[in-house]
Order: sequence, then structure tokens, then C-alpha cells
Amino acid sequence: MPTILFAAPSLWPEYQTALPQALAEVGVTGPVVTEARPEDVDYIVYAPSSPLQDFTAYTRTKAVLSLWAGVERIVGNTTLTQPLCRMVDPGLTEGMVEWVVGHTLRHHLGMDRHIVNPGHVWDPTCPPLARERPVAVLGMGALGAACAAALQALNFPVTGWSRTERPGCLHGEDGLRQALATAQIVVLLLPKTPETENLLNAAQLALLPQGAVILNPGRGPLIDDAALLAALDAGQIGHATLDVFRVEPLPTDHPFWAHARVTVTPHIAADTRTSSAARVIAENIRRGEAGEPFLHLVDRARGY
Repeated sequence: MPTILFAAPSLWPEYQTALPQALAEVGVTGPVVTEARPEDVDYIVYAPSSPLQDFTAYTRTKAVLSLWAGVERIVGNTTLTQPLCRMVDPGLTEGMVEWVVGHTLRHHLGMDRHIVNPGHVWDPTCPPLARERPVAVLGMGALGAACAAALQALNFPVTGWSRTERPGCLHGEDGLRQALATAQIVVLLLPKTPETENLLNAAQLALLPQGAVILNPGRGPLIDDAALLAALDAGQIGHATLDVFRVEPLPTDHPFWAHARVTVTPHIAADTRTSSAARVIAENIRRGEAGEPFLHLVDRARGY
């Protein structure tokens, strides 16, 4: 019977009932506790904001199971030698798909000029069809692939790009240039790593068709903020809808707030849903007890 340490104190009220229920559903009966001797712990349910930062004493622990999708705040911890699994939550994926599809359609259809129309301008201009609006999705992991599939179902021609080679995707620097060259809407769904920071810089933004739209629900540092503001001011980028930022909450004096071509959403594109996330954690614990491979295991070398 495994001992499961829930080491994310701020989230415990949400999971106190949901996690034991999910464990019971997969036949795991081990106790879920908020305190335990390190040498007794078999699994750690974790969030990078946890006060637990030194994993050295947890010699019996089979896996650290993160409740967050992003692992950049923990993957470099040298005391963490146990297998680390990130959260891939079906509820989070659904939320991300809805945000991406919603804002893609908003910009594709030009909804803003009708919703905010103080001059009561009668403009009967029709948008093109979705099949005439190329979209690039940068980052084709679980979230990117799901968003790309949803957009393709609406007839948007979608080009997927990945840092590493994936079937059906462009990859590498040449692939990125090719993906950006025709994209009227770009969706960023990459993890934050040294290789992805400032991925969209001045040179890359210049490759896009004039007036292209940027959607970033991935990670704030994927975009060079200064380069983006310059491209918006020059009209090279038509609009940027941003859900993530280098500093959160976004400081009230940040230029994004006041820019007419920027929409700020407060990191709400997707959230982990307690009930579905608890099932993901429970399934990984079941797998660990059965000697099966863990789901969503982090590749330390890649950083995600």
C-alpha cells in the first residue's frame, strides 16, 4: 500500500476529496497525506510552488507527479533525481482548444470592429473563408496537436511546427521560416526552454505576412516583447492576443495594457481541472504500482 505525499499545500482543499476518489476508481488504496517522513514516501504529488524543494531524502519515492503542465521551474532542480511526470489534463486541453479556437475565429471574422463600433460605421466587408486563412501552430505537443486538429476541422489550413522532428510537422529553423512565411494567424504553444526563449524575435516577426495576428497562450518568454511592440507599431503585426507574460500579474504600467492592438487575458486560456487531473495522477500511481511505464514522463535533457 503506497504512501502518497500531497506536497502542494495551496491546492490541498481542491484535491482532498477528489484524489482519494480517483485512486479508489483505479484500485489504489494507499493513504494520501500532507506530511510524512521522506523515507516512507512512495509518490509525491507536486506543484513547483511547493515549499518542498529538496528531494534528496526521498530515496524510496518512485515518481514526482506534477499538477502543472509547465515544468521549467522544477526540471533544473539537481536534487530531483526521481522520475518526474508533468500534467497532461484532458480538461486543460479542452479549455486550451476553446481559447485558441475562440480567438482565432475572433480575429478571422474581424469581430472586434463590430463589437466595438462607437462611430456606428456600416461596414459590410465579409471576411474570407477559413480555408483561405493559413494558421501556424508552433509547438505540436498534446495541446498544440489538439488545437491544430480543432482548427483543421473548421477548414483552416494549419501548418504545425515543432522544435524536433514529428510526423506531419515542419521542424528546425528552415521549417520555422517556412511556417511563418504564409501564416496569417500564429498560435504559440511551446514550453519555455533556453531554445524557445525569444523564438519570435524581430527577424522572425518580419517573416510573417503584413497584418498577421499572434496568439500566445503558451509561455510569455516565447516572444521578444520589445520586438513585438515595434512590429505592432509598424503595422507588421496586426494584433497580438496574449495570455501569458514574463511577469505575472502583468504590471499595470506595461505597454501591452495600453496598446490598441494588444489584447491581454489574465492567464486563463487553460486551467487544470481538479477532477480530471486527479484521475491522471491516480492512473500514474496505478502504473507505478503495476510496474508499467509512467505517462507524461519529462525528458530532462529537453526540459519538458
